[in-house]
Amino acid sequence: MPTTKIERLGVRISDDVVRVRQLTRTFAVEVGLGLVDQTKVVTAASELARNTLDYGGGGDVTVELVEQGGRRGVRLTFEDKGPGIADIEQALKDGFTSGKGMGLGLGGAKRLCNEFSIISEPGLGTKVTIARWK
Repeated sequence: MPTTKIERLGVRISDDVVRVRQLTRTFAVEVGLGLVDQTKVVTAASELARNTLDYGGGGDVTVELVEQGGRRGVRLTFEDKGPGIADIEQALKDGFTSGKGMGLGLGGAKRLCNEFSIISEPGLGTKVTIARWK
């Protein structure tokens, strides 16, 4: 899947979550997503950036414009070296939280995107990749 544009941001403080939202919106507009799809991918990005910060102890996000089979989209990959997720299936269920949140972040982000993948190893960190297509 060819990448036509790529940027990487650190997610270390709360202000970085805002930067992730802004960059995601910029990429979504550039790829031609409508307002509803822009809002969906920005909301998912915000949730995952917050999780990266709060549960992963900070990390990085890579935001890409991608093309595949004549369609264009935005792909985001969030990576941290935090404690990881012991039970991914449980973590994706609405209402589950390992902290003080409402337990809607991972499952909500998955529902807001066309593609969602998560890899996590306890003690090694978590990698979440999402994509929204035009």
